Amino acid sequence: MMRYYLSEHPSVVNFRWSHSQSWGNTWSFLFTSIAAYILFSLFLHLLLCLLFRHRRPLPLGPIPAVHSLSMVLISLTIFFGILLSAAAEIHETRWFWRRNKTTTFQWLLCFPLGTRPSGRVFFWSYIFYLSRFLHTLRTFFAILRRRRLYFFQLFNHSILIFMSFLWLEFSQSFQVLAILFTTLLYSVVYGYRFWTAIGLPSACFPFVASCQILLLGCNVVCHVGVLLLHFMKGGCNGIGAWLFNSVLNAAILFLFLNFYMKLHLKNRKFEETQNLDSVMKSKDI
Repeated sequence: MMRYYLSEHPSVVNFRWSHSQSWGNTWSFLFTSIAAYILFSLFLHLLLCLLFRHRRPLPLGPIPAVHSLSMVLISLTIFFGILLSAAAEIHETRWFWRRNKTTTFQWLLCFPLGTRPSGRVFFWSYIFYLSRFLHTLRTFFAILRRRRLYFFQLFNHSILIFMSFLWLEFSQSFQVLAILFTTLLYSVVYGYRFWTAIGLPSACFPFVASCQILLLGCNVVCHVGVLLLHFMKGGCNGIGAWLFNSVLNAAILFLFLNFYMKLHLKNRKFEETQNLDSVMKSKDI
């Protein structure tokens, strides 16, 4: 039953990325939605700063927990959907690969030239693209609760939406593995966020940041594999979009490490200040 709905349903098998069949697949929609996300985030941040001088968090109730649980279910659905769909595509086109001496791993990293954005795999790539807009809600949660708007968060969400669009528009290679890695890790990350949102104890180390570093590391390794296969196998589909994607991934990696180091140093200074205050109080006593 699950296999049928995730990989054999007519809407999955007959999917085609086109202006008439897919919502949100135009360049105008892409740039408008990203601009609206950035502008509304800035507007909300400035509005709260003007209305509320204090930095007390606004109570959001169970909304963050419900959002995290929803993202866990969506991420797992996309993960199993594209996993079963990739397995079905591999089974149905294996005869063609034997003639071209292509292995399963090579197909996962490098789509053959002329690949069109249609079929099972691209249906789940399209669902993944739409799910990126749900991730942006965390920006608004951060603004409402902490009165903080991070440039890295705006840039990261915007670029990930843009990259997901490129995967579909240019039938870019490597997207199957990228979606598998991302949805699997996001299901763990949002599961942890749900865990902490309902009041359960958090990890003793930066769990979310560690998962993001692991994901970025996997992406870097796979990007090297795509580059090697592109020159060894005579070309991978959507290599131009892949090159642009690689630049954006490098920018995300740089900004994330910079953001993480600043946050780590800030927390370290705060701990040192707290320790110094406790020492001074003990001397006064």
